[in-house]
Amino acid sequence: MPGMAVAQKFADPQPSIDNPRKIVLSLSEDDPKRINAVISNIVNIQKYYDATQVKLAVVAYGPGIVAVLKGQSPVAQRIAALQDLEVEFVACGATLETLKKTQADLLPDIAVVPNGLPEIVERGLRGWIYLHP
Repeated sequence: MPGMAVAQKFADPQPSIDNPRKIVLSLSEDDPKRINAVISNIVNIQKYYDATQVKLAVVAYGPGIVAVLKGQSPVAQRIAALQDLEVEFVACGATLETLKKTQADLLPDIAVVPNGLPEIVERGLRGWIYLHP
């Protein structure tokens, strides 16, 4: 019947504390609407999966690095709240270098990797699912 909601089924193996879904998202645009949309997607994913069933990471690179910069982030409070829920935020070191920024210019508890896109590739090869909402 059109418009009727259908329950989603978990794929095997089912997500669990021992085998959580691992999802990496990217922030690559300096647009508050897009940044907020990605953050909202993270919240929606967290609502769907039990906290023990999902690990989430966000890689900010290129113009999207603004999302994790002190004094510039339009979502600093939302990022802090998500970090409290164990969402990992990662900044691209190459982007920081280009902008002449350092880890000291980032919001608290943001990890830095040498390069954002290879970080996404390597996580994918380790079983992480890449989403670019």
